[in-house]
Amino acid sequence: MAKPDYLQFFIDPNRCIGCQSCVQACSECDTHRGESMIHLEYVGRSESVQTVPVVCMHCEQPTCAEVCPADAIKRTGDGVVQSARKPRCIACGNCVVACPFGVPELYEDRKIMMKCDMCYDRSSVGKKPMCATVCPSQALFFGTREQIEQLRPLSTPVNTFQFGAQTITTRVHVMVPRALAVRASYVDVVAAMDEQPRNRAVSLKVLSEPADRTTTVDADPFAEIEV
Repeated sequence: MAKPDYLQFFIDPNRCIGCQSCVQACSECDTHRGESMIHLEYVGRSESVQTVPVVCMHCEQPTCAEVCPADAIKRTGDGVVQSARKPRCIACGNCVVACPFGVPELYEDRKIMMKCDMCYDRSSVGKKPMCATVCPSQALFFGTREQIEQLRPLSTPVNTFQFGAQTITTRVHVMVPRALAVRASYVDVVAAMDEQPRNRAVSLKVLSEPADRTTTVDADPFAEIEV
């Protein structure tokens, strides 16, 4: 049974709290056989504790499959890119190097590439992938576009990514601020790598002491704070 077209996978990096629930739940998927296929990466560990879940983006034209010399990586009719097939995989590692999102992993002990397959035993029958069922902040969401737009009114889903001269369209959507999506309907990954974080500062103004001290109880101590 194919995955229903109206159900889609959405990632909202801004909501990730680094709890690792998705990593633990991923190993419980039957198609993974005890292995966790999701990565939790730090955006800039030396400067921030911000994390982001990394799952397979399920490209419409998967580079991993295109560079596989053994034709071991298949894409299902509903757009889910599967792990390499054991009888055909020669563990060459081409897919690992070629993937622009850094998803596939080569397991040397088993001589096979394995990666996220969107919990195909579940998503193919309309159930949520394991990671999406346990994410407490809904950074990983599996549902309809209408549902995600109601939940994230200030964001919009984007599934087109620009890597230099190469444009990649994926089945998985990433939530980006709506104001940015209006300016560009895609994510320029290379440009984002060079982007510097915006400086933020809190300015506390000293309030003058009122003549009548009895009014200090009702005064707002944060009225003059600027962020």
